[in-house]
Amino acid sequence: MSKFVSASLCVALLAFAASAQAEGRVITNDLSKCKSGPSTLVQISGVKASTGKIRVQSYRGTAADWLAKGRWITRIEVPARAGSMTVCVPLPEAGTYGIAVRHDVNGNGKTDLSSDGGGMSNNPSINVFNLGKPSYKKTAFSVGDAPRTISITMKYM
Repeated sequence: MSKFVSASLCVALLAFAASAQAEGRVITNDLSKCKSGPSTLVQISGVKASTGKIRVQSYRGTAADWLAKGRWITRIEVPARAGSMTVCVPLPEAGTYGIAVRHDVNGNGKTDLSSDGGGMSNNPSINVFNLGKPSYKKTAFSVGDAPRTISITMKYM
């Protein structure tokens, strides 16, 4: 991976880690909650190891809320499984949202830039020009009154 991409990913992980300190609603991964109503079935690919935890957080798709401290809606933490995983994120109502995923590879609860990974809805490019925090416009997606499936590809150093 190029130094440019590596530095950008470091900044993105730091931004996501800072946002993870907020107080939202922590829920379990219940796939049955994505059978009806506003929700997002998040298909995560590229998980590099079956160690640590995957954290999935939902945000409203606005400039004020996206990755902002104290603004996440729900958080789901599950044991990591190498390859692909699926997580259900129930949402409060139809609207525009963004999803951020983080893989804490060693499970220590800290961001280890040399090993941890991350991804975001719509798989935006991460670079030093957006300081690792892609615009909410690049990560936002709409959800109606029925479940929506999205795919997120993990990125690592």
